[in-house]
Amino acid sequence: MPVRMDNVGLVVADLDAAIPFFVDLGLTLEGRTVIEGPWAGRVTGLGTQRVEIAMLRTPDGHGALELSRFLSPDVIADHRRAPVNALGYLRVMFAVDDLDTTLARLQPHGVELVSEEVVRYEDAYRLCYIRGPEGILIGLAEALPTPQA
Repeated sequence: MPVRMDNVGLVVADLDAAIPFFVDLGLTLEGRTVIEGPWAGRVTGLGTQRVEIAMLRTPDGHGALELSRFLSPDVIADHRRAPVNALGYLRVMFAVDDLDTTLARLQPHGVELVSEEVVRYEDAYRLCYIRGPEGILIGLAEALPTPQA
């Protein structure tokens, strides 16, 4: 069963300072926007949230870095089991072919869903965040089939 890394997320306090650093490192800025809405809060387990993000792509086109600046709720600093809005905290998102099968395969390792549910984003994805070994935050995304015209 194949798995592919989609992107790595990093929460920063100053997006305007972080973007040029990663561009100078060699990544390409693909876009910058604000993410909010019920689906976003459900997948992260934060409830209501508003986040400004910037997506940067690696030169080979296979990897991406998502920089996030939380507008609300405020950031926190407890890194032991930090949610996705802690400064400097990383999460890794993996694209999987079958989310349910992947979750079942990971259950013996003691993974837990962050928000106790898998959410659907429009007709594009099914998503969830899980806590892996030692509380490491991992995102899983299953692309949904494209509706036939």
